[in-house]
Amino acid sequence: MSKRPVIVFGAGQIAEVVTFYLEHDSAYRVCALTVDPEYVRESRCQGLPVLAFDEARQAFPPEEYGIFVALSYKEVNKLRAAKFAQVKAAGYQPISYVSSKATTWPGLVIGENTIIMENNTIQPFVGIGDNTILWSGNHLGHHSRIGNHCFVASQAVISGAVTVGDFSFIGVNATIRDNVNIGQSCVIGAGVLILKDAKDFEVYLGPATEPSRVPSNRLRGI
Repeated sequence: MSKRPVIVFGAGQIAEVVTFYLEHDSAYRVCALTVDPEYVRESRCQGLPVLAFDEARQAFPPEEYGIFVALSYKEVNKLRAAKFAQVKAAGYQPISYVSSKATTWPGLVIGENTIIMENNTIQPFVGIGDNTILWSGNHLGHHSRIGNHCFVASQAVISGAVTVGDFSFIGVNATIRDNVNIGQSCVIGAGVLILKDAKDFEVYLGPATEPSRVPSNRLRGI
């Protein structure tokens, strides 16, 4: 069976990773990368042509090609959301991708331009919105809802019946207990433990571990 042709919006590291996944573990074939005109640094990347978006629309028309916006959580996901809206206004139908190495159950509902990478464990009755990125290795508990334009980094634990509002960022190793509501545009930093509801625009940052006063060349017993 032939693969559906798509283009990827972006030419940075996230676009490189997304392209790799789509090429090696999906029903899609990536034909080109596209960016805003001012970000065209080279004519080819990863062996694929790099085109300004207006040029890509001509060479790879939305009637024939899908698209995935592969941008980071910059500006608390606002930039990716703006480009998602831009490609849809241009007539493209954004694709979504779930890794074959993720654990999911029947009935999982995900939106457009959403990616679920390997080793995510997603329990039954979970819903995930549009334009959301789940990096590898997270746990999403039953009956949880992840909003639109979110980014969940690796090894986060989102317990059962949690709601994560639109535009939120969940950092590496963050833990959210069950039945908690995370408001819109929240930032939950790496290693943070959330035990109660978070209001819109709240930021939670965990303390960083300080280095020991004893250097490694003076340690004993290791």
